[in-house]
Amino acid sequence: MSVKEFIQSFYKSDALINNEVMKDFLHPEIILDWNSSKGFLQLDHQGILDIATELSKAYVRSKVRISHIVTEGDTVSVRYSHFVKTIENPREEMLLASFMAIWQVKDGKLYRGYQMSQLT
Repeated sequence: MSVKEFIQSFYKSDALINNEVMKDFLHPEIILDWNSSKGFLQLDHQGILDIATELSKAYVRSKVRISHIVTEGDTVSVRYSHFVKTIENPREEMLLASFMAIWQVKDGKLYRGYQMSQLT
């Protein structure tokens, strides 16, 4: 599987709201630098799993729509919109945030990430 296909499979999966699925994609030494509209976070393996757990408490469905994806070697840049369905209203899909991420893949796993997001 190419790194582009790996990233696409990551975002097509339920990893963002399911920490058991997320574990399959994460390198043990992963670090994610995340600049959000709420500030800067640096997350390690457990921190990323904790975010997926928190999201699973509020959302029953997660869907990513990728608008741009560019690869160079073991690095992938991806621009996407993250849509969710809430537990309170599972029939309505809402845009959670817009993202731009750069991922380095090592040993077939997400190893180093740089991400920016803007809430809608």
